[in-house]
Amino acid sequence: MKNPLLKLYRSKIYTAILLLGILLCIGVLGYRFIAGYVWLDAFYMTVITVTTVGFAEVNPLDTPSKVFTIFLILTSVVIVGYAISIITEYILNRNNLEDIKQRKMLKKIEEMSNHIIICGFGRNGKQAAKKLQSYNKPFVIIEQDKEVLDKFQDEDLPFVLGNANDDEILLQAGISRAATLITALPSDADNLFVVLSARQINTKLNIISRASEETSYSKLKLAGANNVILPDRIGGDHMASLVVTPDLIEFIDNLSIVGERNVNMAEVQVEQLYNTKDVKTIKDLDLRNKTGCTVIGFKNITGEYLVNPEADTKLVPGSYIIVLGRPEQIIKLNSVFKIA
Repeated sequence: MKNPLLKLYRSKIYTAILLLGILLCIGVLGYRFIAGYVWLDAFYMTVITVTTVGFAEVNPLDTPSKVFTIFLILTSVVIVGYAISIITEYILNRNNLEDIKQRKMLKKIEEMSNHIIICGFGRNGKQAAKKLQSYNKPFVIIEQDKEVLDKFQDEDLPFVLGNANDDEILLQAGISRAATLITALPSDADNLFVVLSARQINTKLNIISRASEETSYSKLKLAGANNVILPDRIGGDHMASLVVTPDLIEFIDNLSIVGERNVNMAEVQVEQLYNTKDVKTIKDLDLRNKTGCTVIGFKNITGEYLVNPEADTKLVPGSYIIVLGRPEQIIKLNSVFKIA
């Protein structure tokens, strides 16, 4: 939603413009039919009367025309004065309204924790925000180009206006309380600087960085990024895969996650499935019969992945399972095991 104060000012401006339009119409019609002026002279008389510039009338006015002119002058003083005051107030207070909006936004961000910070609202940043919105995940955008943010002001996105390379801006975005940082700036050097600063402020932060050049991959990892994404390489691999294994890639694309109600795959922490005091196996959980979901992957406590794990794989604390199923089966899984 737009700022309500800004909407109020614009509503007043539209009202003032409407009143001025009505006043001009009344003036033109009055001089046309009361004073008997032609249309151009009637419009001329209306303009010089409303603006009180003091030029002489086109033709001498009779008594009804003089009475009408007095009415028009008194009315125009009120309406024109109102219009000027509203427009002046809007111009003077526009910056104040932006400051109020920014302070309100910062107060909202201060109340957030375990949220995601997106640095840069370009193509990759927008796509990340769209995905997070579909999952109702809390996030904050850091963008230094105000024009970019203004295009999305109707969506009421939480943002901090400034350069993500500035530690103060990162702190305003709540980086010390955040769970994840996504840096999607166009420059690898800027992303590297953000990763270094963020890692120093929050050592537990999960950092995902974009990279344009493959040579930047190792540098970003060394700086503290948990994951480094190369969009161009991913795009090229995807297009080549559509040539080599088109049906397989199309199937995988159909598993894409779009909103909580259209999830085909989910990563579930073992602690969410049962009391881990007594370690169970995949077979013990019996997810297939209970929910219809199939376990297709396992992530152990060291971060290693196992594809298509055996039924006797022990689900130790700190590990994860990856399940595959239709959206309704994923919803049933969340319901049966009370996964938020």
